[in-house]
Amino acid sequence: MAQTVKVGIIGFGTVGAGAAVNLLKNHDVILERTNVDVKLVRIADKDITSDRGVQVPAELLTTSVDELIAESDVVVELIGGTTIAGDFILKALNAGKSVVTANKALLATRGNELFAAAEKNSCDLYYEASVAGGIPVIKALREGLVSNRIIRMYGIMNGTCNYILTRMEAEGAAFEPVLKDAQALGYAEANPSLDVDGFDTAHKAAILAGLAYGKWFGLEAVSVEGISNITQLDMKMAGKLGYRFKLLAVIKNIDGAVQISVAPTLIPANSMLGAISGVFNGVMIEGDTVGQTLFYGRGAGRDATASAVVADVTDVALNIANKSVRRVPAFRAGAEDVQLVKPEELFSRFYLRLAVKEQPGVVAAVTDILAKNQISISSLMQPENEAHDGQIPLLIVTHATKEVAMKAAMEEIARLDYVDSKVNMFRIEDI
Repeated sequence: MAQTVKVGIIGFGTVGAGAAVNLLKNHDVILERTNVDVKLVRIADKDITSDRGVQVPAELLTTSVDELIAESDVVVELIGGTTIAGDFILKALNAGKSVVTANKALLATRGNELFAAAEKNSCDLYYEASVAGGIPVIKALREGLVSNRIIRMYGIMNGTCNYILTRMEAEGAAFEPVLKDAQALGYAEANPSLDVDGFDTAHKAAILAGLAYGKWFGLEAVSVEGISNITQLDMKMAGKLGYRFKLLAVIKNIDGAVQISVAPTLIPANSMLGAISGVFNGVMIEGDTVGQTLFYGRGAGRDATASAVVADVTDVALNIANKSVRRVPAFRAGAEDVQLVKPEELFSRFYLRLAVKEQPGVVAAVTDILAKNQISISSLMQPENEAHDGQIPLLIVTHATKEVAMKAAMEEIARLDYVDSKVNMFRIEDI
């Protein structure tokens, strides 16, 4: 006879409604495939009267989170935020209840506290939906690639930014009008800073890095830049060089230390990640045994996220039914000594665009400064057809060098009388 595992969902918003409908509609499918009766018993929200556009039995609804925790074996947190949501999760874990969450910001900022509580109370804390929506990248890292040392990961993990950059490139449009269109279409929030300034992606990068290297690094470990400084001219010039702009999470093992960064980055336009467009997400993971793997799909939306939530609920229910809770530890013993790459040690190729006056000696002065800072040039071009108001773009692509050297050189170049003080610099990843 199938064991019953009771599930409660805190939060009856878009994703909570999607998860509830999925659990009710596909209850029989989950039972047939797992021989576990994963039963939704409670949905808690402050507002249980508004129409969510879905049908659930009225007796499941409650305004009491305490009641839900008491009646559930698995608690699903889908209210978001980093304060009360964390308090609810801690209350559930301290009551001995395993937890499923989609809350990337909470995990990135309070992960140590939450995972310590899960370990102390012998509970599972699963979070597949926190990164890349319905793409099963967390499970792949936690289980599918368990025999691999992770060399590097690249992630396009914000659909809003990817939509904006795709439109800018395809239409020759500027950042601001495309952002306004994204807001009108519901792809971007009224206050889009979490997305376009890179912090949404940074939350996800922190989570992936923790899984890959066995230590919870937290948000403060991530170097973050947003996409608002990308101009249409940079888009155009990147295309001429064979590259495409993406807001890219980069997670690398460099001689035993870990680099975690998020920044607008030029990647080859003909690469698999370069081809990911619109609101879609993609994550490339390279292991020492498996080589490169690519995970692609919808990174947000009710159904994609709900699918990931219910997959985690089912996994946790199987653990409970088979008395194997915490069968895969969140972190590795001995990983506490894993260090971060120091900011001055960040190593990359770079794209530079300067606006310079059309006069002799300009290029020589710029290249001399780069040489003085031990920066080697891979290519250089001055597209005369882009001249404007007596200035012409000077485009430089460097060989791999330390970012601290690039910044020092850029400060010196910006002080030259015949160079506009605004110097655009972006990283290049030759994926």
